[in-house]
Amino acid sequence: MNLAAATNETFAEYSNTLIYSAMAVYTLAFLAHIAEWIFGSRSKVGRTSAALNAKPATASASAGAPGVTVRGKGGGTAVLDKPKVVTRSATGSRDVPDGPGAAGGTEKGDLYGRIAISLTVLAWALQAAGVVTRAISVARVPWGNMYEFSITLGAVVVGAYLALLAAKKNVRWLGLLLTGTILADLGLAVSVFYTESDQLVPALDSYWLVIHVSTAIFCGAVFYIGAAGSIVYLFRDSHESKLARGEKPSAFASSVLDRLPSAATLDKFAYRVNAAVFPLWTFTIIAGAIWAESAWGRYWGWDPKEVWSFITWVAYACYLHARATAGWKGRKAAILGLVAFACWLWNYYGVNIFVQGLHSYA
Repeated sequence: MNLAAATNETFAEYSNTLIYSAMAVYTLAFLAHIAEWIFGSRSKVGRTSAALNAKPATASASAGAPGVTVRGKGGGTAVLDKPKVVTRSATGSRDVPDGPGAAGGTEKGDLYGRIAISLTVLAWALQAAGVVTRAISVARVPWGNMYEFSITLGAVVVGAYLALLAAKKNVRWLGLLLTGTILADLGLAVSVFYTESDQLVPALDSYWLVIHVSTAIFCGAVFYIGAAGSIVYLFRDSHESKLARGEKPSAFASSVLDRLPSAATLDKFAYRVNAAVFPLWTFTIIAGAIWAESAWGRYWGWDPKEVWSFITWVAYACYLHARATAGWKGRKAAILGLVAFACWLWNYYGVNIFVQGLHSYA
């Protein structure tokens, strides 16, 4: 018994060391992303954009611009311009090409961006190892309290981001915001939410902990990515609106916002991410109700956590309905999506910390 306790304590120490190591590496990744944005100069973006827009088809072909080679029947070839990819979110919306990314087309910016991604991968591996060793120290799944939930949620968020990158999705613009918020999440976890390794409270000692809480964590991670897309969309859309009206944005706004994907691309990205995970959030609530019946003898009791889970569900349902309605696309839908994510955040932090109920496990 003493040996087992000593082993558990050792793994708990390993977990703490790994989490702090992950925080240190995330900090380096955050600084590398800052360097990527700094060296992705606006002047380079402007020159590249002007060059692409000014070259006619014949000049582009002769100058070696990106194109498509077409072979004729007689064996001859011709090089045609590769069309710019423009995402259009709705009829009548602005046709604006995506920006070149945080690196701005510069080699040095791209170098720092690749360094930042490499550091993010390393930090994620350390964080994931910290979650696993925490699980070994408590001999159960590592999400029985706010500390464990936070470190696991952060690992899943970063894992989802890296999976999108591996799938060749244009999401590197999210890196700076992601590493910053993950650092804040882990900072809260180790300073405010930290709990020594211990056994579960009786109400949580169930296989439904694996089913219900794991889906809630995954949904929260994906909702975060969708909310990040909506936030960036609002800034980019405002920037494009100013340009369309002939106004001149500030140098800082142009330097940063010109490099982002177009507002239409970001709008679709946020919608698709939220729409993809919404059915799983529905399942999360249903699984929680089944667990509640097993633990407390009723499916629904209007506990604060249950109420806010349902409010979050309604908010995301309204967002998806609004996004499919022509008059609510764009900014209105994005703001509604952020309200829905704010409901999720309150359900995660506020209800657990400030509201007393059957789900108060902070």
